[in-house]
Amino acid sequence: MNFAPLLKYIANYVSLTATEIAFLESKLTIRTYLKGQYIVQQGDICKNVGFVLSGCTKTFYVDKEGQEHILMFSVEDWWTSDMGSFITQTPAYFNVQCLENTELVMFSYEANEELYEAIPKLERFFRLIIQKAFVSSQERIVRNFSLSAKEQYLHFRDQYPLIEQRIPQYMIASYLGITKEFLSKIKSQLILEQ
Repeated sequence: MNFAPLLKYIANYVSLTATEIAFLESKLTIRTYLKGQYIVQQGDICKNVGFVLSGCTKTFYVDKEGQEHILMFSVEDWWTSDMGSFITQTPAYFNVQCLENTELVMFSYEANEELYEAIPKLERFFRLIIQKAFVSSQERIVRNFSLSAKEQYLHFRDQYPLIEQRIPQYMIASYLGITKEFLSKIKSQLILEQ
């Protein structure tokens, strides 16, 4: 199994010994999902958090009217899960669905707890990435209140370079909280400004 991308990612935060790496790898699985498959569904308890080796997922919420609201996309070297459900082991608010065939390194809830116990550095690692995700989430809320749709779209392109070729425009519009027609208008405007 190819854990190399995950180990490289972890090395950005903490340094693991060969023994710790071997123990970590013994607790992980790699799973492949097909395009359209769900990793987590709203209402289910999220049993795993996944590190994306290849592919693309979307995390979204479906409201009472059946309207889909996309919270985030996850591509290579990103994490995917309903983190709130995973941490609390309570029903998920969000769905996580594959937009492409996707390969993930899976951390089960039980394995994660064992890893924290055996390798305290991994507890630090997860604390650091969860803090980073929390800050990013708060920044997104502020952007939604303070930036124009055009500015939000430009930020989206910076945050997710090259993703526009991988996902439909209506999903980008959903992520930005605008209609796909308005997104088309923004993109046309940007072309004229070049």
